[in-house]
Amino acid sequence: MVRMNRLLGISAIAATLAWAGAVAAHDSGSHAPAANSMAKMWQERQEQAPRLAVAAAFDEQGRLWLARVVGRHLQVSYSDDAGGSFSTPVTVNPVAELISADGEARPRIAVAGGRVHLSWTQALPQPFAGHVRHAQSSDGGKSFSPPETVNDDRQPITHRFNSMLADADGVTLAWIDKRDGHSRKDYRGAAIYTARRGNGEASFSNRKLADHSCECCRLAMAADERGRTLVFWRHIFGKNTRDFALAEIGAPLAGEPLRASDDGWQIDACPHHGGDLAVDGRGGRHLAWFTGAAASPGLHYRRIDGERMTPPRAFGDLDRQPGHPALAAAGDEVWLVWREFDGERNRIVGQHSLDRGDHWSPAAEIASDPGAVDDPLLLRGRGATWLLWNRAGSGLQIRKLTP
Repeated sequence: MVRMNRLLGISAIAATLAWAGAVAAHDSGSHAPAANSMAKMWQERQEQAPRLAVAAAFDEQGRLWLARVVGRHLQVSYSDDAGGSFSTPVTVNPVAELISADGEARPRIAVAGGRVHLSWTQALPQPFAGHVRHAQSSDGGKSFSPPETVNDDRQPITHRFNSMLADADGVTLAWIDKRDGHSRKDYRGAAIYTARRGNGEASFSNRKLADHSCECCRLAMAADERGRTLVFWRHIFGKNTRDFALAEIGAPLAGEPLRASDDGWQIDACPHHGGDLAVDGRGGRHLAWFTGAAASPGLHYRRIDGERMTPPRAFGDLDRQPGHPALAAAGDEVWLVWREFDGERNRIVGQHSLDRGDHWSPAAEIASDPGAVDDPLLLRGRGATWLLWNRAGSGLQIRKLTP
């Protein structure tokens, strides 16, 4: 009975979240009445979303930057006391636009080289359509450049689920893009596109990283020990196996990207459930993800060292619908947190390792809340790892994690 409850719990997650991916396959249009109904439902969902998904990052001086959506505007503030108090928010987009800020689709913030970078998805009226947007500040967040659209394909289709990484020389973005399959019924899923702009350059240059990504799972990005940018995403292998892939931006792909998970999850929809990626002090890639594959459903972790992959390690309580993991790594220390629901409260559960994931502390509850909550975020700053969690009832929670 316990095993059946666990499988039912995982199936419920997939059934609840897969509607977006199942319908996204039809964004090329079909019958007008159905299309109009879908557009109305899409618009209502975007308008009524609780806007709990925030973005945060520490800069080199230990200042904590926070971005959140208020109405149709993205606002940025900062804290010099690790979240104890924040500055007066500054509006990034003076012209109102509908911004995705819910679950997997969220704004991003990155601070490097004296610049504060913001990216977000502008939700369009057409179902599952959006544009990836960017703005930056060169004066410490006092003002921001006019927002610009990053994707050079301007069709009203999917350019969504943006991720971003900045360094002293510029900024790199990655997102899910359906331009290649928009008019092709035989095209599987979407594609991963990236764009890079160096400081002082006038525009972004778009480049496709890989074909056949899943349509609506968040992307994870990280810089490795040599400064190379890595992207981790849910991919469609074969006809419809939705496991995870890992690739380096700029490195040529010979066929399919590196298959980072091998769960064999067959699902004809996007589960709206991405993974996370962190790189440790020795260059090890730490991965965490969700799968609904019947053989081993739930959350899994593994580390990649060069060509060696550790066996996937399951974590989380399947009876409590574990999901949406987050990772942070520094030196040999690794933190892993995720969400669970015990029937009454949303819980943040975590584990840490001091030897690069070879051994882990027991899973322990870090925080809980009975109301609607955002997914947990892990940040590195001030020489420590921090948990950030936004809650509908009691607001933002920021906690320093210690082994």
